Amino acid sequence: MAMKIRLARGGSKKRPFYRIVAADSRMPRDGRFIEKLGSYNPLLPKDSEDRVKMDVERIQYWLGQGAQPTDRIARMLEAAGVKEKSQRSNPKKGTPGKKATERAESKAAKAAAAAEEAAG
Repeated sequence: MAMKIRLARGGSKKRPFYRIVAADSRMPRDGRFIEKLGSYNPLLPKDSEDRVKMDVERIQYWLGQGAQPTDRIARMLEAAGVKEKSQRSNPKKGTPGKKATERAESKAAKAAAAAEEAAG
């Protein structure tokens, strides 16, 4: 059974509240879970103690059993000092898309043509 430590959404519309749960990866996001491990309230200020509450011992138990944390949970665990910081690499994130590069090339060509016309 592939286990995940992930967020399950609760709360009403426009008022999110999340439970940190250990669940089978095949279950739906807000569906059946095995154990509640904490909570996350994104509406609270970032420096608030109540924003993220975790049962660190149980999380370490599930990580020892082979549960994989999602990206967001992994960041929370890194901030809490439970997990070592992993190297993230997204080399394509900063590069512009196809249309943006075409626009930049055409703009450069127009600028070069204008500079030639002014000089010549």
